[in-house]
Amino acid sequence: MLEQARQRTNEFLSRLKDSGIDTALITDESSIAYLAGFWGYLSVEFGRPTFVLLQTDQMPLVITPLMESEMVSKMTWIDNIRTWEDSGPNRWEAVLERSLTKNLGRIGVEKAKLPPIVRNWFDDQLPNCKLEDISPLLNEMRMIKSPEEIEVMKQAGKIAAAMMHAAEDSLAEGVPEYEAALAVINAGTRQAATFLTAKGWEAFISPMIHNLQVMQSGRDTSMVHRRASVKHLEKGDPVYFCFCNMAQFKQYKLGFDRMFFINEISDEATKVQQTAIDAQQAAIAAIKPGVTAEYIAHAANDVYRANGFETGYRTGRSIGMAYLESPELKEGDKTILKTGMTFAVDGGISVDGKLGGRIGDSIVVTDVGADYLTDYPRSVLVVNK
Repeated sequence: MLEQARQRTNEFLSRLKDSGIDTALITDESSIAYLAGFWGYLSVEFGRPTFVLLQTDQMPLVITPLMESEMVSKMTWIDNIRTWEDSGPNRWEAVLERSLTKNLGRIGVEKAKLPPIVRNWFDDQLPNCKLEDISPLLNEMRMIKSPEEIEVMKQAGKIAAAMMHAAEDSLAEGVPEYEAALAVINAGTRQAATFLTAKGWEAFISPMIHNLQVMQSGRDTSMVHRRASVKHLEKGDPVYFCFCNMAQFKQYKLGFDRMFFINEISDEATKVQQTAIDAQQAAIAAIKPGVTAEYIAHAANDVYRANGFETGYRTGRSIGMAYLESPELKEGDKTILKTGMTFAVDGGISVDGKLGGRIGDSIVVTDVGADYLTDYPRSVLVVNK
């Protein structure tokens, strides 16, 4: 993985040079992982930014908090690491200023992902400097996944399947939602551990599945992105699991969703859920190189309309080291699909605050269509216990 990160950085430097960008400051965690091979656990939410500084006339440079520098040095291929401290003459602002060459030329940043404290520093210290948006250059590189990246995403898919099996096995009348969430975390962590060793770079990769489980049940099923609570499941309850912020491995993130029903399901709920499944399957069937991203959304939306529904959801999103990459499967996105792109593809309906239909899988675009990265039954799922 580190050699790939080195190669990506060299390619990105070439693209920067071709675009006339002399200096690039990378601050987004997923972009840093993509180029430098490491990620931290404090970062900017604690006021502690980490940077990868790319200058066309210098070797790549990492600027990181002193407290994380030892781990960073073990995880990255970049040799030049400079540290900063929370107070005194070596605060991050001072270290960054000293690290920049005198002739900065055109400076590039990921504008939409630039932390406000860093944006403020540029405004204060370099008020006449126009920051160029380099996101399109990096986004274009990240659209196509290498075989090695796809293999990691397949492992993430197996982790996600173990999580979903545990979720289904945990469901029964009277069980509190949080017990299902605990089962998901335990199963995913144990499966992730089977893909790791305690050697080299992998020794710093945690198998732990984390983040709050997205889970809705009963009349709350239409409340998208609700979290597991102390609510007890009842007969006939729909139960929805979304792993979009949990199904990840080595920083690669998938989309994966399923809906279950406790012991019985109404005819109305069956229609809603089956329509969501049919719309998702129509979208996946339409995926192939050469079509536009919005064409996939049209395929799903035709199914919704044919069944008397409308949806406000996009049909899918590009996935990788970030939860949302480019392109998106939605109206207006005319990006041409290519082999090696990876997407989370969803079916989703909410009806009058009382019903919801949900399903989601991750796929990779192949030369002739799409292959699944996630695997679990794609049908109306009733748990009988």
